[in-house]
Amino acid sequence: MSHDLTRLTASDLAEKLRTREVSSLEAVDAHLDRIAAVEPDVHAFLHVAAEQARATARAIDARRASGDLTDDQNGSSRGGAGSELAGVPIAIKDVLCTIDMPSTAGSKILEGWVPPYDATVVARLRRAGLIPLGKTNMDEFAMGSSTEHSAYGPTHNPWDLDRIPGGSGGGSAAAVAAFEAPLALGSDTGGSIRQPAAVTGSVGVKPTYGGVSRYGAIALASSLDQVGPVSRTVLDAALLHDVIGGHDPRDSTSLTDTWPSFAAAAREGAATRSLKGLKVGVVKELQGDGFQAGVTQRFDEAVALLTAAGAEVVEVSTPSFEYAISAYYLILPAEASSNLAKFDSVRFGLRVNPPGGGTVEDVMSATREAGFGPEVKRRIILGTYALSAGYYDAYYGSAQKVRTLIQRDFARVFADVDVLVSPSAPTTAFKLGEKLDDPLAMYLNDLTTIPANLAGVPGISLPVGLAPEDGLPVGIQFMAPAREDARLYKLGATLEALLEEKWGHPLLAEAPDLAPQEMFASEEGAV
Repeated sequence: MSHDLTRLTASDLAEKLRTREVSSLEAVDAHLDRIAAVEPDVHAFLHVAAEQARATARAIDARRASGDLTDDQNGSSRGGAGSELAGVPIAIKDVLCTIDMPSTAGSKILEGWVPPYDATVVARLRRAGLIPLGKTNMDEFAMGSSTEHSAYGPTHNPWDLDRIPGGSGGGSAAAVAAFEAPLALGSDTGGSIRQPAAVTGSVGVKPTYGGVSRYGAIALASSLDQVGPVSRTVLDAALLHDVIGGHDPRDSTSLTDTWPSFAAAAREGAATRSLKGLKVGVVKELQGDGFQAGVTQRFDEAVALLTAAGAEVVEVSTPSFEYAISAYYLILPAEASSNLAKFDSVRFGLRVNPPGGGTVEDVMSATREAGFGPEVKRRIILGTYALSAGYYDAYYGSAQKVRTLIQRDFARVFADVDVLVSPSAPTTAFKLGEKLDDPLAMYLNDLTTIPANLAGVPGISLPVGLAPEDGLPVGIQFMAPAREDARLYKLGATLEALLEEKWGHPLLAEAPDLAPQEMFASEEGAV
């Protein structure tokens, strides 16, 4: 029973919960057993809230038995009546504040810190009846592409435990791919949802900037960060997006738009399996040299499927994308150096007193030296330099001008095509430690995902097969104009259905089994 329940998609599990074929407590226990079985190898979680999850599941079961829980199958659950996903377990990236669990952002400087409030997205999923299982591992303050920069040790890719699960949200992607949770929340600043999804064979979505609240997300770069869903299917991502999306008055960048049902768009795409009338632009600058041969092969095969389904596929050029990484790694560190100034040993978090005492500046220096890891220090120094007198215009100001050019390139090509397509990452998952000492090589993993963050447009990554040379997952990325997230869900679900029809099963069915299923769940606490 445990094995079967953890293999279900979120939507299939939700249906069994709705018909009371399975209880929420059974679903939670199955996933906690799975976590206990594979966490020694995967290390996707930093904290598992076993007893809290069980207590929430019992409450959901009681509400459903009494008729108090109204399952809304039309999308939004922000009114608090429950949702189609009520009773489904979920993992939460540790960058999001949770009132009942530590929120460390993968850093020693916040070790053990429990916030006094929930992030808006966490509050919304609780009201919708989803059940948090715990907090997932991540690169410290979301700075990284491999989850190797976590202060609590790396996460391992379920497809090959010697390889990275992507980053910064490798914990969320690995938890979903390892069947520890059917859903997860992530955050995407330059690809931190989509790149981990690509290398773990899962689905990841970066919504339109402002489409999902950032209130309660520990900030890295405020003009780039966006919270979004991680799942095993496009429909599951859409269902979660329906729950967490929408306007939040506590987030000054939150859009006031009325959003359509993303789940309805995904269901339409899977049902019709036709792309007739859709014009797809293959981005010339996001392929070619530096891309792994197997990635290119699977990408080309997926594009051929789009054509066979009726889409018109053309190549488009976006010359400014060539400079996206350079601009990003000036804008992000500049904003990060400002955002991380709050971790000063005075208000919350770690405090280190230097030997013999000292001034508040001495305490602050000792605390930040001990609490921040090398990648965080590197980016703070770089960002502070880029914002310093005499260098602001030459570096940060120039990077913002490049950002404007990238936004104009998006606007120009979207006047001619409906969506853009590229590989989600240049390579499959590389080995742990392979690029840890080469920051520039690590940064290039975000080559294809960064432009969407700089422009604020939505993007989705879904699996398109295994690279022949190493048998590891390959992802395809679609990008749409701002506010057209539904277009991505419809297209993504169509391609997903066509691929699974071709394969005869979901790609994750080919993932190696990691451990026996019938084990007892861990006690509440860190894993």
